[in-house]
This record gives sequence, C-alpha cells and structure tokens, in this order.
Amino acid sequence: MVWDMRGGKGVTQMQQRFRHLIGVSLAILVILLSFSPAARSYFQMPTTQRFTVGDELKLNLNFPDQFLQKISFYVQSEDGNKFLHQEKLTEQESIQYKHGWPIAVEPGKYNIDMKLFGLIPLKSVSIDVVPKVHVVPGGHSIGVLMRSKGVMVVGYSPIITENGEKKYPAKEAGIEIGDIIISINDEIVTTDGEAANLIDKLGAENKPMNLKIKRQEKYFTLTLNPQYCSETKRNRVGLYIRDSAAGVGTLTFYEPKSGMYGALGHIIADPETSNQIKLGEGRIINASIQGINQGERGRPGEKIGTFIDNTNLSGNIQKNTPLGIFGKLDVPIKNSYYPDLIPVAFANLVKEGPAEILTVVEDEKIEKFEIIIEKVNTQQRPDTKGLIIRITDPKLLEITGGIIQGMSGSPIIQNGQLVGAVTHVFVNDPTRGYGVLAEWMLIEAGISQYLETEVNKGAYAPFYFFVEFRKKR
Repeated sequence: MVWDMRGGKGVTQMQQRFRHLIGVSLAILVILLSFSPAARSYFQMPTTQRFTVGDELKLNLNFPDQFLQKISFYVQSEDGNKFLHQEKLTEQESIQYKHGWPIAVEPGKYNIDMKLFGLIPLKSVSIDVVPKVHVVPGGHSIGVLMRSKGVMVVGYSPIITENGEKKYPAKEAGIEIGDIIISINDEIVTTDGEAANLIDKLGAENKPMNLKIKRQEKYFTLTLNPQYCSETKRNRVGLYIRDSAAGVGTLTFYEPKSGMYGALGHIIADPETSNQIKLGEGRIINASIQGINQGERGRPGEKIGTFIDNTNLSGNIQKNTPLGIFGKLDVPIKNSYYPDLIPVAFANLVKEGPAEILTVVEDEKIEKFEIIIEKVNTQQRPDTKGLIIRITDPKLLEITGGIIQGMSGSPIIQNGQLVGAVTHVFVNDPTRGYGVLAEWMLIEAGISQYLETEVNKGAYAPFYFFVEFRKKR
C-alpha cells in the first residue's frame, strides 16, 4: 500500500494499475477517434475553399446529424456581397444545420465561423466565390509538338581521338545533364543541328567557345574548346543534346469565351532527364490513334498515334506547367457526347462514386467509358493527385488494360460536370491511377482573370432575377 497525500488514504497497487489502465485506454480512444471519418473530415477540411455562383456554401463534414445540429455556422461577407438563405438575401447570418446551407448569388469573399453550442470556436473557413465556368469537354486525341528554349543536354557522348582515347570536354568543363545551352559565342541556338554545326565550325577555326548555360533558374557561362572526333569526322564537345519533344495526349477542355484550352494534366518533361522542357515554341494538332499497347502490372501501356495537320483541331502552347499544357485553339471545337457546354465543378462538389472519362482508342473517335472515383484528396495547393480513380468499363479494360500513356488529359465527368483529368497510372495496377482536379487546371489556364471582366459587365443580373422570382413566389 502507498500513501495518498491528497486524502491521507492508502491506495493499493491494484488501484494504481487500474488508473493507469484507464489513462492508457482514454489515450488510445482519443487516437482512434482522431482517425475516424468524422475527425478526418474536420482536421483535413481546407481552411480556404472555392465555390462558384449558384453553389451551396456547404462544408463537407462527416459528422452525425445530431452533432451538426449543435454547431452554429456564422456566415459573413467580406466585401458586402450577398448570399441567399431561406428565401432571404443577406450579408451575414447565423445558420443552423437543419435550416440548410446558404447559396452564393454573386462572386466575392465570405467567412464561415463554426461554433459549438454557439460559443466554443471550432474552425474558420475562408470562402472565395467565383463565376461559374462552362466548357466544351475534351477527349480529343492530340499531337503535342514542343521546341525548347535553347538545347537540352541529355547525356555524355565520348569523343574518340586519333590515338583511340575517349575525351569529354563539356563534362570536364562542368556541364551537367539537364543543363540548357542558350547560346554559343553569343549566337542563340534553337535546334540540335544549329548547335552541332556551330561547334564544328568553331572547332575547325580553332576558336574557344563561350556557352551560356541555364541550370534550373540560374544562368552562367562556361568556356571550352571543341575537339576533333575521328569516329564522326567532326569537331565536338562530347554531348548528346535535344531541342524538341513530341507525343500523343488528350485534350481536357476548351473554354469558348477566352479561346483557351487545357490538356494532359501534367508537365511535359524530357524523358532522359525528367526535367521540365522550357517552352520556346509549341503547338498541338489533331492526332489519330492507330494502335494500342496494353498496360500490364509493372509495364505501362501506350497509345500509338499519327499526327494529322489539319484545321479541325490545332492551337498554340503558351504554358507547360505541372498541371498540364495550356494555350489557345485556332478554331472552336465540339464534343458529340456533350453538344452543350457543361459546368466545371470545384473540389467541394466532387464525390466518391461513379463517373466517366472521354478518350480516343481508335482513329479520332471520342468514346465514353465508366470509372469509379475512389478518393478525393484534400488539397490546399495545386497538385496532380487530387483524385484516385479506377477504370471499371469492361470494353476499355479489354482494349487498353486500364490507364495508358496518351490517355493523360482525358476529362473526368461526374453528374454532368467536368471534375478533373486523368494524369498518372499506378504502375503495379494499371486499372487505377491519379487525376488532377479541374479547378486547378482552370486557375493555371488563367481563365479566372478573363471571367473577372465578365463580373464587371454585370453578368449575374439573370441570377438575381432568379432570386427575386423565388422570393415573390
């Protein structure tokens, strides 16, 4: 028995063990509760969210209704814009869960403060309401042609001297794989042929070379001398270089008011170095799929396509980003499955469950295939892994085995809304892969800047009419 100084009574070792067991059990309970769906929905809920005009300002909390009814949601406009709740337009209001969520009626910024029993602060969420965007969904097969700024170093190639020695002048001077050669002796080089001819010429004249190099975001100059290669009969510096990239992908969307498109859903990188290709010139053109290499566990499949240089689908490439390529189309396009424009759904409206993708597996024919959205990842920053998807369509599984190269950019549509685009396949399970959320692609495309001008033109008068009509009714 031990002495308890608080009460002067003895406490047995059995009681001590019992208290210790209770403490450990409570700690385990707290940890387990923190991994429950309700707790995850609370802790993972972004503190900044984006909605479109006409959406419910609904916070996705996976709490039981009984608990949600104990929470007050204080909704307030930051800039005097109004929202609709229970047939009333207002700038601020305390809302109970049982009375429904407010509806955004105009672009602006709002704050939602959650309080338990109306007193205990739980969480504050900043809401950015933007205009609803309608697009033509893609699915079209495209050929991607890019020319980089300068030429990229993709490997080392030995110079064989007349006595059989191997030399690497560029490597010894400090050039690394992934470097971009911008100019040689102040002469801009844009193709591998231009660079090779200039190096050979300077070597024949026995002149040193000053190479302007870009490495990541830094620029510097290196000096070296070309050497004669007895094997190729040319003056060289011992490098493999590349000036362009080409491949097959899929168009995600086309926004007709701005003329902007988005495609691929991921960055175009050099296959040898995995470095981003810095865009110099680039275009997309129509492509026809002539064959499929099926995907298997451990070996991604691919579409085999040919480029068709016509006016049906073509455009420039203005941006090569981690979320895809973006630019303007030369002529408007249509989608036979969706003759009318469809809205873009932001992350808060995307749900786990059935969806579809549009893509081409033969010639230029767009087809619709069934998928399941298995998970919607909570994201505070743009990323290409906002969705986890699984191909369920028997026809697509038979043809491709799942997600394959060339399918990147295939639009993901749920409930008639564009929610994302296919990006990557799981190497060990080609039936599953990642998707990027459509809202990130819209922002990267810069379409929101265009839409801000639409707001200034009073584009939301029709929605106000709808609100007033509901009130009078």
